[in-house]
Amino acid sequence: MPHKARTAALAFLAIGALSLTACGGDDAGASDEAGNGFNLVSDGKLTVCSDIPFVPFEYEENGEYTGFDMDMVKEIAAGLDLELAVQDAGFEGIASGTVLAAGQCDLTASAITITPERQEAMGFSDPYYDSLQSLLVPAGSDIKSIDDLDGKKLGVQGNTTGESYARDNASGAEIMAYPSDGELFPAIQSGNVDAVLQDLPVNIGHTEDGDFSIAEEYPTDESYGFGMDKDNTELVSAVNEQLTELRDNGKYQEIYDKYFAE
Repeated sequence: MPHKARTAALAFLAIGALSLTACGGDDAGASDEAGNGFNLVSDGKLTVCSDIPFVPFEYEENGEYTGFDMDMVKEIAAGLDLELAVQDAGFEGIASGTVLAAGQCDLTASAITITPERQEAMGFSDPYYDSLQSLLVPAGSDIKSIDDLDGKKLGVQGNTTGESYARDNASGAEIMAYPSDGELFPAIQSGNVDAVLQDLPVNIGHTEDGDFSIAEEYPTDESYGFGMDKDNTELVSAVNEQLTELRDNGKYQEIYDKYFAE
């Protein structure tokens, strides 16, 4: 079943932030360049690194990679007349740009917040999604806000903006960093941490059985982007063209509604 988030998440679409003008030629021009001007890892393929799972953005279902990010890059690859190849990679390597610098992939798609520090290491597409941070707690918990975390164990995903926000704002909390949501959510399920601070859409997915709830949301002005080698300007421009096209033809809204609309 596709992940569904509450209507409130609709307010944080980055659709208006997508570039309104194409950076280069038309789709035919982009197709002509495929495998030539993009300096791809493998000719004819758009190789994408993603830290899986991170529901609803990237996860595996019925033997296939799916999710909001995955559906977006499928459309981008198709628009560039490229085959899509996905590699599961750790978020630390993705967020630092290491996987791009090592030539492991052409593009990173893993709910990556665009930050000035990350922009020093890699190029980014136009923003394609805006997100909030949030605090997940067990149902009935006495933790009602970030101010209640003094002396508590707070779980975060390492090397993320959520971790940075927690370290700056969760006064008195013992912050415990995990590699991914795959380890983070089981930590709160087992009682090893008292709360989890991470991206709102991901935490919302953990409330569906009623055992956990969102105690608080934090507007942090975060926008996700697809990462690429900053010197591969042809690919960055072509991906932005595709994002604009997806916005204009309604496909972006269709994919968004698939994962986030009630």
